[in-house]
Amino acid sequence: MILVPDQLAALYDSTQVLVAAYDSFDRLRYANAAFRAAFFLAPGEEVTWAEIMRRNHAERRGTIIAAPDFDAWLVSTSSRRGKVPYRSFETDLYDGRWLLMTESVSASGWMLCIASDITTLKADGRDVRQARDRAIKEAQTDDLTGIANRRFITARVDDMLAPGALGGALCVLDLDNFKYINDLVGHLAGDAVLRDFAARINGLIRRKDCFGRIGGEEFVLVLPQTSAAEAVLIVERMLSLVRQSRPLPQWPDFAYTFSAGIATGGPGTTFTDLYGRADRALYMAKMGGRNRIQVDGEAPPAVMAARG
Repeated sequence: MILVPDQLAALYDSTQVLVAAYDSFDRLRYANAAFRAAFFLAPGEEVTWAEIMRRNHAERRGTIIAAPDFDAWLVSTSSRRGKVPYRSFETDLYDGRWLLMTESVSASGWMLCIASDITTLKADGRDVRQARDRAIKEAQTDDLTGIANRRFITARVDDMLAPGALGGALCVLDLDNFKYINDLVGHLAGDAVLRDFAARINGLIRRKDCFGRIGGEEFVLVLPQTSAAEAVLIVERMLSLVRQSRPLPQWPDFAYTFSAGIATGGPGTTFTDLYGRADRALYMAKMGGRNRIQVDGEAPPAVMAARG
């Protein structure tokens, strides 16, 4: 846990406002007494946000999650959590409370969460606000995989390339031989492969990163403040993980791979230019044999195949 001055810690523990801080890996690093009580956490316990949600959902306590598929909800929510500097939303707890929660994210990726009990406030307009929140989520979410869609991804790339930003890397990821996969196992199983890929990659990204599907079997990974060499290392880990996946129980030996094109840019670069260069690098990776990475501007011999 992070160290909070004694007087400040005592003040936080005396309030009914929920206060928590998560690090850039979404691990809880501080929680006051009210937050610990709401989510059944022991003093000093460090656990990821995903584990807090999973543990409480299994016991029907903490946040009410009405989605029929908890794992799909977790992937979808994680794909947008902490990707913008500030957001607020309302949430219900199993104990009957209705909270207004805010999330503030620092440049280093740490998140401050503050929630106030608004149960006794007049409920007029609540349905309208909830409908608005659902509409915003749906406008930012890919229907099939539940992760971020092209609209949300484009906005995050624009943030990375904005004046004063530090730039970064854009990676275009494309499943290899996907038409053959659909022909072999059918479109429903092909959809399951896409969902497996989305969940696996989404589980590896950092707070400051963003991952989404832009259509078909093509996905985009946004890596702010990341060099091409660092991006290669990140995507290599993803290649290794995906190569081990066996997502179809009815086809226990079925495996799949993907190829990636990487380009870097900063302020002054447009989304169209950056995406175009990454997409051309992806094409070179495909032509070089698939299941590999190509960096924009590097000659074909520099293409890196998946290790292991």
